[in-house]
Amino acid sequence: MTHEQSDQERVESRAHLLPEEAAVGSDDPQAQAEAILAESDLRTADQQAAPGTVLEHRTSEQTVTPIEPPD
Repeated sequence: MTHEQSDQERVESRAHLLPEEAAVGSDDPQAQAEAILAESDLRTADQQAAPGTVLEHRTSEQTVTPIEPPD
């Protein structure tokens, strides 16, 4: 089995919609499966690629606009 065949098998397997996906439908399950698997492969190759995996170190002064006390 070639690498290309195994990728195609993965796509075909993932193209079967999950119950949650079937409930809302999909215009192109094959393309959806390809996109999901491509993102999964990226996350596997680079553990920092997943959203929310980078921890930012900031203080509250850097994230919150201070409220001025009333005069």
